[in-house]
Amino acid sequence: MVDAGIGRLLIASLHQGIADVAPTRLPFYESWLTPPGLTTARIGLAPLNAALSFLRLEGRPAYDEVMQRAGRYSADWTLREMSPMRRAVLRRCPPAVRARWAMLLSRNLVADTFRGSRPKARVRRGVGILDIRASIFCEVREQAPVPLCGYYVAAVQRFFEHCGIDASVLTQQCRAAGAPACTLAVTIGGAREPLSVADQTAGTETEAA
Repeated sequence: MVDAGIGRLLIASLHQGIADVAPTRLPFYESWLTPPGLTTARIGLAPLNAALSFLRLEGRPAYDEVMQRAGRYSADWTLREMSPMRRAVLRRCPPAVRARWAMLLSRNLVADTFRGSRPKARVRRGVGILDIRASIFCEVREQAPVPLCGYYVAAVQRFFEHCGIDASVLTQQCRAAGAPACTLAVTIGGAREPLSVADQTAGTETEAA
């Protein structure tokens, strides 16, 4: 079970990201991040914040890589859970509709990641905006020198890849860096070959419990 409105997909994705990037450190983080499959454990907000705090202490390269992988895993597993028919219908939609679907999937992922977040998504004139209030990754005691929204950036990018749309995702502002909220801007390009659900993030075939 999961406490404090924390999504199980987030925990499973972080667990796998750490396993990929720093496997020797995984037993240390399993003090807070219950391995996927142990459904009897309860995951609270305090243990998650502790794990994220220690991840930041690992240094930027390791932290960024874990978050990017975790974000891609979350998007991959979200699409995998869709029915084949729904995925097929989505990929037959016009590019503009697929872009809006990618933004909707992104908004829903933020909401599922942490119930306290209040995401809003919109698309106007080829630009998507994802506003995130109370990001679980940006609850820091001291202002961060750089944004800490890498998990969401990677997930949004991955959703657009799955939907067959070229896109560039950037962090416009981050609460951890002193802004009132986190905002991701998506520059939406043209159509591309959709990413297959079989084309998972390199490293494992592990699925979220």
